[in-house]
Parts: sequence; structure tokens; C-alpha cells
Amino acid sequence: MEDVGVRRRLTDLMRPWQPGHALVAIPVGLVLVITVVDVMAPAHVHLGPLLVVAPAITPSFAGPRTTGLIGALAVAAQVLIAALRGGFDVNHQVQIAALAALSLLIAAYAREQRRRHRELARVRSVSEATQRVVLRPLPHRLGPLRVASLYLAAEDEAQIGGDLYAATRVEECTRLIIGDVRGKGLTSISDASVLMGAFREAAHLTPGLLELTDVLERSVCRHLAEHIATAHGGAEQPGADEELREHFITALLVDIPDRDGVTFMANCGHPPPLLLRDGCQVTTLHPAHPSPPLGMCELPRSSGDPGTPETTAFEDGDTLLLYTDGVIEARSPDGSFYPLAQRVGQWCGCGPEGLLHHLRRDLLAHVGGRLGDDAAMVVIQRSPALHPVQQLKKMVPANSAHH
Repeated sequence: MEDVGVRRRLTDLMRPWQPGHALVAIPVGLVLVITVVDVMAPAHVHLGPLLVVAPAITPSFAGPRTTGLIGALAVAAQVLIAALRGGFDVNHQVQIAALAALSLLIAAYAREQRRRHRELARVRSVSEATQRVVLRPLPHRLGPLRVASLYLAAEDEAQIGGDLYAATRVEECTRLIIGDVRGKGLTSISDASVLMGAFREAAHLTPGLLELTDVLERSVCRHLAEHIATAHGGAEQPGADEELREHFITALLVDIPDRDGVTFMANCGHPPPLLLRDGCQVTTLHPAHPSPPLGMCELPRSSGDPGTPETTAFEDGDTLLLYTDGVIEARSPDGSFYPLAQRVGQWCGCGPEGLLHHLRRDLLAHVGGRLGDDAAMVVIQRSPALHPVQQLKKMVPANSAHH
């Protein structure tokens, strides 16, 4: 046990130098300067109470232990001042006692601040782990498509909130979803994770896009009903149906076949995507037959032909931008919304990654650095590429077939 203690102390001594270590010289210097000036000042001038400044500023860059040491140094300096200026009269005794009490309070505050910082670090760690599980990074290539994605959380302690996206390969086709849960931050992760899990499972089992939408609707409605029932302890509540209607998820589902040069979409109350082509021409793909958001369990799924998804040409060089309403509803300090369709055309030749880089910087500059709602964007560009089967044949040597 003694060896363990010695190794621990040696480890503490060998820790790398941090900027906070050098900043300790500031309160120490303040204590020395105030002490010298107070001792040399006229008898009617008392600068000793200013010593409290030294421990007060220490928690901004150091922990509770260092703060306590600076407080003890300040108290010792006040004792020295009293000894050099005529003894421990009532005035000096009160100053010493007050300084000691304030130093203890500041050290306690520093301890609580350190605890909160560690708690916030754990929350961020859990948030990052949740993001990796729920909101998996999209691959940069999916068949003939180049893909890039971006997520901006509104809450500082969260890396993920109510916005979601996912993509998978289904029989020479890329299938994507982007959605937005009503609400924001950590409270909406549960609804987002349910939809993501349902999509990843059903995307490979459901051939049609509108059939997939129906499957996701049933999953979301079942989850919301269970959530409301759990919140009310399983008992029937008069306002449960109305509360259920307040929970919904807007979503856009997209199928992009490898060969046909088209894209199929099913829009469930989600902002329409943007299509970039022909020299940065930007087209907003408004749905002809929109459906209500997922979770609106009592409404029909489509206001038009329920058997035909939206079809749009999507050829080589075309770029599709999917986004959530946190992008277009982002407000500047003067209250104006972010003009996504007007801004995106100037960066259409930068590729998916470059386009998102410019959009992120421009969006944050528009709002003054902080979003009021979560925002997500996915950029898909069809580029000339070998078919996956052809790539495999190219990777396998021709003479391997004889073995």
C-alpha cells in the first residue's frame, strides 16, 4: 500500500505543466503587493481587506485545493500585517476572522464548481456515446453517391437532440431518412432512437417507400402510446389523446437507385429538399402529395395517390440537400430567417463536404454563433462511379477464377 501511495505522489509530481499552474502567480503576487503596500502605508490606511481578492479569483483557473492554499496565504499575510502594525487590536482580529471565513466559503465554492464541471464532462461523454449509437456517421460513399452529413445541437451539453438521419444500401439502391422530432435536446432522443431503430430494421424488409412509411408510422404510434401510458402510470387519462397528438416526427424518406438516374421521395410533413444542378441552379422539391408527420396516428398517411412516391430526375453531377427546420428557421439578431435556398447556390461546386463546411460557417454567422434549435443537413451527390459489382470484379484478379 505504501508503494502505491508513493507511485501516486510521483505521478502527481510528473503531471504535465498546465496553464493554470502559471496563473497561480497572479494571486500570490497580489498577496505580496497588498501586504507590502499596507505595511508601508500611513496608519489610517488599511488595505488588508483587499487580500480577499486573491482567493476570489483563484477558482477561475485552479481547483479547491489551490484555492484553499491561496486563502491560507492571504490569512497569514493579514496576520503579518497586524503584527507589523501595532498588534492584534479588535480591528485586525475582525479582519483576520472575516478573511478566514470568506476564504473557506470560496474554497467550498471551488469544490462545488469542480464537481459540476466533472458532472458536465460525464454528461457530454454520455451524449457523445449516445450520438455514436443512435446517430451513426454516414459513410462518405454509398454506391455511386458521395455523402456528407452535419449535426448542430442547440444545447451545449448535448451532441445530439431531436434531429436524425440514416442511410443504408438496399438491392442496388440507397435508402435515406432525415427527420425532426417535436422538441429539442436530450428529451427528444428517445423518440429519435425509436424511429432510427425502426428504419434500420424495416428498410431491408420493406420493398416500397410508402410501405416503409406505414411501418414507421405504426412503430412511432406504438412507442408514443406506450410513452404516454407510462407517464400516466398506465391509467386512462382524459388528456392523454391530446397529449399524444402533440408528439410527432416530421420525416423525409428517399430512395436513390444506382442506375435509373431518378430519386423517389415520401415527404411526411418535412421541409422540402433542394436540388442543385446545371451551373448551380437550385430547385425546391415541393411534394405534390405530402403526408402528415409520423405519429399523427388518426390522420391518413397521404393526401394524394397512396401508391406512388414522388419521382424526380437525379443524374450524374446533381446534388440533393436534405435538412431539418432548424436550418431554415434559424433567426438572425434582427429576426430574419436563414435564406438557405438563396445561399446554397454559391457553393454548389465545392462537393458535399465543402458545401456543408460553408453552410455551417454561414449559418452560425447568421444567428450570431448560437442556434435556437437543433439542425441537421445531409448532402448527396451522384457522381460517375463503377457499379459495386464491377468494383469487386476489378479488385479480384482475373486468374483467380481458375483456382
